[in-house]
Amino acid sequence: MDAEAPAAGTRMKPPRIVILGGGFGGLAAAIELERTLARQGRAEVTLVNRDNFHLFTPMLHEVAASDLDLTHIVNPIRKLLKRVQLFVGHVERIDLDHRRVVVSHGDDGHRHELAYDHLVVALGSITHLATPGPEGHTLTMKTLGDAIHLRNHVIERLEEADFECAAEAREPLLTVVVAGGGFAGVETLAAVNDFARDALPFYSRLEERQLRMVLVHSGPTVLPELGEKLGRYAERKLARRGVEVRTGTRIVAVGPNEVALSDGTSIRTGTLVWTAGMAPNPLLSDLPCGRERGRIVVDPTLAVPGWPGVWALGDCALVPDVKGGFCPPTAQHALRQGKLAAHNIAAALAGRTGERFVFSTLGQLAAIGKRTGVARILGVNFSGFAAWWLWRTVYLAKLPRFEKKVRVMLDWTLDLMFSKDLVQFTTHRAPSLSHDASAALKTTAAGPRGSEPRPAESEPAAVP
Repeated sequence: MDAEAPAAGTRMKPPRIVILGGGFGGLAAAIELERTLARQGRAEVTLVNRDNFHLFTPMLHEVAASDLDLTHIVNPIRKLLKRVQLFVGHVERIDLDHRRVVVSHGDDGHRHELAYDHLVVALGSITHLATPGPEGHTLTMKTLGDAIHLRNHVIERLEEADFECAAEAREPLLTVVVAGGGFAGVETLAAVNDFARDALPFYSRLEERQLRMVLVHSGPTVLPELGEKLGRYAERKLARRGVEVRTGTRIVAVGPNEVALSDGTSIRTGTLVWTAGMAPNPLLSDLPCGRERGRIVVDPTLAVPGWPGVWALGDCALVPDVKGGFCPPTAQHALRQGKLAAHNIAAALAGRTGERFVFSTLGQLAAIGKRTGVARILGVNFSGFAAWWLWRTVYLAKLPRFEKKVRVMLDWTLDLMFSKDLVQFTTHRAPSLSHDASAALKTTAAGPRGSEPRPAESEPAAVP
């Protein structure tokens, strides 16, 4: 018998697969690996994600505009995956040489090392602030926290502007500027514009003419992915609803209550939302594998050349497409890349050759407010109510889990009958009084020994 052969009855340890990122691509890979490998015990699959939920980002602007409840566009990952281990924490370092990932969790940043046989990198991208001075003075729209913060911020500005003493400061308080005329920028400003204008009747000292909404875009038309015709249509619709669309213009400097534009003008504002650019996750910068434009270079099977067992997909990967270029960083591409990566990992474990990624964009849609949208599906343009209806139908179908679909449908139905909610989602805790402080307060109220008790501050003194 071969000395290296396993003893009779010895069970081989299943391969370890680690997925970094629970976005569209990473979650799709985990679901497919659970179905094909983990459920049968043929692999140990671990998904590492910062949050314990999956965020459905296409509906993020509807949370910011109070159209949807904040919990209805997120799905607990533990309800989506039964056989995949979830590690809720932060990726600290990826060690390709030693085939391990350093992750941390908890308030103390406790660290673990996760060894892997196959690694799927799906860490997505972050907002790129490419203008002097924006950090600390801008809001972004990438996470659920960003949407909640923007909603709270807009309501806070309305509340502050409604005071009589704020009459001189109303211009920056009631001016919103969004940088970037892509899908995120247009949908965010359109939703916030509707939200703010619908809220104004509840603020007696504010008038609609005082609101100023500005969209700044460096290109010739907004929504360039949909073509000039639909872009111009979106600009006209936004303009009719009071939105200033500044195309061919960039933000060149940002201050606490002002932004400077490339055309020499400036806008006084206390609300700047930045959607103008994305950058790959900074963790990728230390990787020894090939990278271009900050993204990991992969072959058509999504494998990282020179690093067996390492795969990359989604926003953080440069994936070749069938036309000779590279795939755009969209959710529909990431979903299919995640599924293919799972198939190719299973093929590699079985000694088979992986498949190439072949996919062309089916269509793209954008909501531009007031039950209006623009869309291009299989090369056919749609606009107006039909495009808005397509937007809601398509994304509702893609939203994971039936429970969340029902909740979103209920929110949309109620939105037809009632006005938008103006409540700020704050996390302030109720004040409390410690035991020692309470005892000290009682001693102070009692006064020196032998004297008459002094009335507590909360109770009026007795009148003789």
